[in-house]
Amino acid sequence: MIGNYRDALGEALVRVGSEVEDLVVVTADVSKSTQSIRFQQRYPARFVSVGIAEQNAVGVAAGIASFGLPVIFTAYAMFATERPYEQIRNMVAYPRLNVKVIATHGGINVGEDGVTHQAVEDIAIMRAIPGMAVAAVADPGEVTAAVRAVVRNKGPAYLRIPRAASEILHRESEVTFALGKAETLRAGQDVTLIGIGMMVWECLQAAERLSAEGIQARVLNMRTVKPLDAQALLAAATETGAIVTAEDHNCCGGLGGAVAEYLVAHCPIPMEQVALRDTFARSGEAGALLAAFGLTADEIRAKARVVVERKGNMRIGSIC
Repeated sequence: MIGNYRDALGEALVRVGSEVEDLVVVTADVSKSTQSIRFQQRYPARFVSVGIAEQNAVGVAAGIASFGLPVIFTAYAMFATERPYEQIRNMVAYPRLNVKVIATHGGINVGEDGVTHQAVEDIAIMRAIPGMAVAAVADPGEVTAAVRAVVRNKGPAYLRIPRAASEILHRESEVTFALGKAETLRAGQDVTLIGIGMMVWECLQAAERLSAEGIQARVLNMRTVKPLDAQALLAAATETGAIVTAEDHNCCGGLGGAVAEYLVAHCPIPMEQVALRDTFARSGEAGALLAAFGLTADEIRAKARVVVERKGNMRIGSIC
């Protein structure tokens, strides 16, 4: 079944707004595109739109949060993180205010809007800010639980949501989403496929194809790039001995970078990344772009074969 992320976000904001009665939503002239308009319609006194002025929006969000209120700032990922980076760093993260940046349109799945709207550096940028939690949803079924989790977590956080519609992996009522906790979607002992966002579905498809070849792949939905689930990552490394990460993001500083940093310090095993190879994309239909830049189940499967071959006769237990 296919679901729409932005519709899920609109519903999530309304639901969480009913649970957290002092929650305020701030946006920058994209309330229809992000569906935060639903929050405005239900709770107009707790909604602020500043127009096309993202830096000002972060300042407004920080000001409101300084009075002790939880605040969501929502916009496209490119304009929610990269245009107001200085304001997020200095006005939100430095004083550790309770502002949550919840962004849609993350990655090249934005499609026809082109490079100017395709945020492929946002995870790296936000992950580098001290004290900033960084999370991503794998499907529309996770959105409400993810919004609830970041709102209830004290301090600054970034939640990344794609644009394109995708397969629904989770029944909304059954999702438990906690920062710093990965989700195991499939067991396996030969290799671990770790995905975030829409690439989690591609990891599952790759695992199915690998199974037909006799390779049993574990699949993790990492959910939180910062903090990483170190326990799940170490278990994957020691028990499968090979890892492939997959993300709709540049190869520098995102999920792959975070996993590599952990592995090199704790369990240096064979690892490969499926991500943009330090390049911009282009305008085009979302599915065609993902295929053109190798963000597919087939590419994950190919990388999995590589790491399985590389691990060979390595004695993983002796190095972890």
